[in-house]
Amino acid sequence: MAAPKKGRRPAGGQSRPGRALALILIAMVALTGGMFWSGHTTPRLGIDLAGGTSITLKAKADPGQESAVNETNMNTAVDIIERRVNGLGVSEAEVQTQGRENIIVNIPRGTNEKQAREQVGTTAQLYFRPVLAVTNGAPQAAPTATPSGSASPKPSATPSGATAGEKPATASTQGRALTEALKAPSPTPTGSASPSSSATPKATGTPQATPTPDAATAALEQKFTALNCLDPKQRTAAGQGVKPSEPTVACGEDAPGVWSKYILGPAEVEGRDVDDAKGAFDQQRGMWIVTMDFTDGGSKKFQSITSKLSQQSDPQNRFAIVLDGEVVSAPSVRQTLSASAEISGSFNQQSAQDLGNILSYGALPLSFQTQSVDTVTAALGGEQLEAGLIAGAIGLGLVILYLVVYYRGLSLVAILSLGVSALLTYVIMSLLGPAIGFALNLPAVCGAIVAIGITADSFIVYFERIRDELREGRTLRPAVERAWPRARRTILVSDFVSFLAAAVLFIVTVGKVQGFAFTLGLTTLLDIVVVFLFTKPVMTLLARTKFFGDGHPWSGLDPKRLGAKPPLRRTRRTTAPAGPVDPKEA
Repeated sequence: MAAPKKGRRPAGGQSRPGRALALILIAMVALTGGMFWSGHTTPRLGIDLAGGTSITLKAKADPGQESAVNETNMNTAVDIIERRVNGLGVSEAEVQTQGRENIIVNIPRGTNEKQAREQVGTTAQLYFRPVLAVTNGAPQAAPTATPSGSASPKPSATPSGATAGEKPATASTQGRALTEALKAPSPTPTGSASPSSSATPKATGTPQATPTPDAATAALEQKFTALNCLDPKQRTAAGQGVKPSEPTVACGEDAPGVWSKYILGPAEVEGRDVDDAKGAFDQQRGMWIVTMDFTDGGSKKFQSITSKLSQQSDPQNRFAIVLDGEVVSAPSVRQTLSASAEISGSFNQQSAQDLGNILSYGALPLSFQTQSVDTVTAALGGEQLEAGLIAGAIGLGLVILYLVVYYRGLSLVAILSLGVSALLTYVIMSLLGPAIGFALNLPAVCGAIVAIGITADSFIVYFERIRDELREGRTLRPAVERAWPRARRTILVSDFVSFLAAAVLFIVTVGKVQGFAFTLGLTTLLDIVVVFLFTKPVMTLLARTKFFGDGHPWSGLDPKRLGAKPPLRRTRRTTAPAGPVDPKEA
């Protein structure tokens, strides 16, 4: 028979438990150091624990489109609002419908709470409209007519890169002939934009936006003349109820407190044609801008409108970027553009990034009116948290008492393992707050409390496997190594089932229940880490000590108390030699 190879480890053995302990120690030190370095030494709290803001939005449809307030559009609005708020890094925000036409938004208190409140109800209806006329924002008795071809000061906005340009100064187009602009053919037809090879746009079979001074034109001219952009109510109501295919009036802020008013043609490009948008800092001009990339269809439309506008004179060579009825920029066009565009103006870093965030996630399918904005206190959640922590402490105390009474010295291993698991859970939750926006709410606290039982169960499985080996008559050191493969399989299967349940619960639920599922899944993974890298190596080391190795009565591994069998002794069987049997011996 071949001799066994020297240095071969027994099945399930772990010859160097110090490596595993060093690994988990390094991980704990690194995570704890990262927590203190980041400055976030406590987990972020959800709205039920930290308080916050609850906003009620009521959907409103444009006149004649009441059927737009339906379940599909409301669910789309909920999804867009949730993505907007999460895009700002606000965690645990709850967005859900209430009834047929209301949406409830709960935003926990945090660094981006104010930004989230401003964005949740922003419709973000974006249109690119040709400019027909522009003047200062004050109401006028009557427009001053000047020849269409007369020289007038050019606006200060000029293209840069894709399309750049700031809104014009008020004085730049004072005296522009409103009547001439209304009577002149619009540079774009009412329908969708299409490329034109001619230098000057020609009239087609499609009616122009304002071809003749009919009743609609007169009403628009009267509305433009009376519009006072210095009045916030008039600015908001200026473009309400106007379809994208119709001309309209709008206001735009050139500088703080300085407004211009515009007559705008039908929309040629819409927000849905924007593929991506983001705030960026222009190093050359030293200003914040919003860059936009168009879809394939949007690029064709944008190329068509800029090709036509580049052939016009001021102000009809300009297009207005209109967001929720307000002109945010009105650059002039001097060349054909297609792939991308930019919005420039009086942006700072926050406003540029906010607008890019809104445009990236899309416009809401409905307009919303803010019904109420309520501040939620954390008093009720604090009381519930206190009650939950008391219940958790009582449960943990009972678990520890059971371990001490039943497992005696082994309870020290279990308590230390629970402590390591609790420390890792706390540190990781603190780091996940700024990293992915995780916030601790009451259901998440419940998930952490439930995890105490899952973690303790893993220890008990391993301890019982060791005791089974001792009852078979083995000593502690081989019992620890032989029990590990059997216990390991049971622990992995049990934790896999728990993690699978947590993952399914996280996917199919929304709101606070996801906090419970996330915490349960996280603590289940940590249970595997702690058992493999801490509990098993510690047991290997303790098996080498006299107190546990000799089966001290208080070690919890006393062979007599466990009813261990005496060690089995193997005896060799003697077999008779083959051949005939002597009759005398028989």
